[in-house]
Amino acid sequence: MEVFKTALRSLLSNRTRSLLTMLGIIIGVGAVITMVAIGRGAASQVENFVAGFGSNMLIVMPAPPNSTGARGAAGSGESLTLDDAYALAQETFSVARTAPEVNTNAQVVYGNANWNTSVTGSTAEILQIRNVSIASGAMFTEQDIRSGAKVCVLGQTVARELFGYSDPIDATIRIRSIPFRVVGVLAKKGANSYGQDQDDLILVPVTTAQRRLSRFGARSDSVRRINVQARDKDAMNSAEQEVISLLRQRHRLTEGVENDFQVRNLTEVQESMTSTANVMSMLLGAIASISLLVGGIGIMNIMLVSVSERTREIGIRMAVGARPSNVRVQFLTEAVVLSVLGGAVGIAIGVGVAELVTEIFAWRTEISGQSIVIAAGFSAFVGVVFGIGPAWKASNLDPIEALRTE
Repeated sequence: MEVFKTALRSLLSNRTRSLLTMLGIIIGVGAVITMVAIGRGAASQVENFVAGFGSNMLIVMPAPPNSTGARGAAGSGESLTLDDAYALAQETFSVARTAPEVNTNAQVVYGNANWNTSVTGSTAEILQIRNVSIASGAMFTEQDIRSGAKVCVLGQTVARELFGYSDPIDATIRIRSIPFRVVGVLAKKGANSYGQDQDDLILVPVTTAQRRLSRFGARSDSVRRINVQARDKDAMNSAEQEVISLLRQRHRLTEGVENDFQVRNLTEVQESMTSTANVMSMLLGAIASISLLVGGIGIMNIMLVSVSERTREIGIRMAVGARPSNVRVQFLTEAVVLSVLGGAVGIAIGVGVAELVTEIFAWRTEISGQSIVIAAGFSAFVGVVFGIGPAWKASNLDPIEALRTE
């Protein structure tokens, strides 16, 4: 405690110099925490975005049409059918369930209220795949799908815009002037990490969407995509291979012929995007760590100056019995106190700046206790490493020569 008190007195006797010396550590630690928080926030945002589609997901889409050398948009082909979706669920071992989709946008009207929203034709399995539940009413049935019934399930946003606080169950709304009976309302899911409202949709039976709402026409059973959920994460690769093999067989594609569909493994997409975000986080942290190095050099510089200024003090200490190890500990303590205090202030500033980034720019940041501990430990380490040299120089001074110094 005596060594610590002496170190504080020495640093407080030169407040401005001590503050400027700590500034490098403050900026370095603050920058590291802020950059790592931004990087972790980006990685978490990617994970939440992919999780919004469901867990253990494969998305099968038609290959884009190729007309006169110009390829269409992804998913704009018509090579996938409703029977393909049923076959994938029934004839593959690694697939737990499938949900075909037919998507469109439509103006929805109820009384004097109207709303433009996304309409998705699918099956009941879409709820399990997308991790969505029913808040009130019920989901449409297999019988509704087989008959192409004009029934629908509303997302929370659509229900609020059309009905306010009234109960919409059994009410009749019009989708593109076609009457649909509301049989259920989905539970609130909120916006995803990119701000997209996941409650702004209507679910209808897939056959109804094909026959009455889709651009494909009444005689086509084409679907825009098939959501495939593997039995578990370990079965993702085998499920992908089974999907490709079965669809090639069903579409009678001979060897050497390209697939007329595309399979996207969302787990691989998530891992790739998360890995990229983590690499960027590490890169940002490494760049910010350069400030810590500069701060450490500043500490060494000031401590060397302090040794020169306090040469006579060191001589007096050694003359009255202080050992070289006592002198080393004294100067090393001063260096560590400088870096630790700078680190503490830097941590506070880093956390504050990260919160400010979220508030002003709406960028998601994620501050971890691990990054704070590492930053604090690294700042103390910097103090030790860059304080050893000046402390060693002070302890090696000749007491007699030191006493002669003016």
